[in-house]
Amino acid sequence: MIKVIIGFNRKPGMGIQEFRDYRRNIHAPMLFAIPEAKKIRRFVVSYPIETQGSEKPGFDAVVEAWFDTVEDMDGLFLSENFVTKVDPDHDNFIDMSSIVRLVCEEIVVVE
Repeated sequence: MIKVIIGFNRKPGMGIQEFRDYRRNIHAPMLFAIPEAKKIRRFVVSYPIETQGSEKPGFDAVVEAWFDTVEDMDGLFLSENFVTKVDPDHDNFIDMSSIVRLVCEEIVVVE
């Protein structure tokens, strides 16, 4: 199983709730409307919460997406639909200079 983890911050001037609402109600439906998104096996968005003694989080959100193979992942992210329809929308809610992307082979230790 291949997993991509992407951490990012909202664009400057955008409130946290506006950022979350945009990602959930506008961007996510746009992504899942393209046929190549069927290659995603699991998709999770995590938002940091404040806890006593915790440091300020480095990101406003972290996305995790699982794929069967690297080819399936590339089939989504390199597709014309993603490149022309989904990717340009990131500018509307993400600080593009904040993006950190990690492609991993996931090995489950405990379930």
